[in-house]
Amino acid sequence: MELPNACFCCLFLSILGGSTIGLEIISSGPTSIEKASGESVKLEFMFSLSPEDSGPLDIEWSLLSSDNQKEDKVVILYSGDRAYEDYYAPLKGRVHFNSPDPKNGDASINLSGLKSSDSGTYQCKVKKAPGIRSRKMLLIVMVKPSKPRCYAEGLTQEGKDIVLRCTSNEGTKPIQYSWEKTSNGKVLPASGVIDPVGGTINVRNASASASGTYRCTATNRVGTEDCILYLNVTPPPNTAGIVAGAIIAVLLILIIIAVILFCCCRARHRKKYEKEICNEIREDVPPPKSRVSTARSFTVGSQRSSLGSMSPSNLHEYALKPQYDKIPSSEEDRPPSRPPLPPPTAPKIAGPSLNRMGAIPVMIPAQNRDGSIV
Repeated sequence: MELPNACFCCLFLSILGGSTIGLEIISSGPTSIEKASGESVKLEFMFSLSPEDSGPLDIEWSLLSSDNQKEDKVVILYSGDRAYEDYYAPLKGRVHFNSPDPKNGDASINLSGLKSSDSGTYQCKVKKAPGIRSRKMLLIVMVKPSKPRCYAEGLTQEGKDIVLRCTSNEGTKPIQYSWEKTSNGKVLPASGVIDPVGGTINVRNASASASGTYRCTATNRVGTEDCILYLNVTPPPNTAGIVAGAIIAVLLILIIIAVILFCCCRARHRKKYEKEICNEIREDVPPPKSRVSTARSFTVGSQRSSLGSMSPSNLHEYALKPQYDKIPSSEEDRPPSRPPLPPPTAPKIAGPSLNRMGAIPVMIPAQNRDGSIV
């Protein structure tokens, strides 16, 4: 095993002096280690004791804090011939001494199931009075890229600019992206511009030959992942047909709206007219006079005029003359509160008196009760 320069100088001086100098570190492993997540790593620390180191042996591994204001975290400890492995909760059950008996000179530890949070600077300190030695090692836990997502941005039409994008959300930087076409000649578009850091292909003025299947691969120092994208470049749509269809659709919508408005206005006008008709106040038209009433009024008026124009000479004739002009009426036409008036009667005048008054005798035909001539 090759010794470090410092150890070699110490050994040389001890040989020259003819005596040992106590506890020494004899490890030759790297001080910086890179590992992928999920893997295991061995942090090496080998030491040697001398007869002068007579005190108790203590081995302490700690994770140094990047902030000077914070305290370092003890990861694992060996003291009093006993190992204590449950000091640091995040590494509980994943950190162990490499040797079952570290006092034999092997203070190395093993870390399993590495996580990105395990990255940091680890320090091993070995104490056996009067000797004290320590060593620091940097551990970088890298995460391989997660499954990338492939998609196309922009309209996938001929003559348009299309951007093929590939993105991996997780993974230790830097991540490099590479594209390849797996169909249609396996040749990338001539107008495509590839960005390996951003993970894009910018295809300008795309043509139908750009259609096909593409694979994007995300790579870092500890792993790779890929995704598949199918691109279909279609011909441009018929713009004139679309415009004509849009105009026809707008006209139909306007016609429908006009018909609906017309029906609503007509229904509203009809409702308003019916409301005005219901609320209009009309004068009552007097009922037409019935024939019975006219006949009655005519008969009564005629009788009165006849009585008024009668002379004492013709009163007797009026008294003897039957009432031909009387029109019978039903009981319903008579007012219930007033009984029918009796026909007017003329005073009876004796015959000799009528002769003196110059009356002329008239022959009156005989009549029955109904007024019929016998």
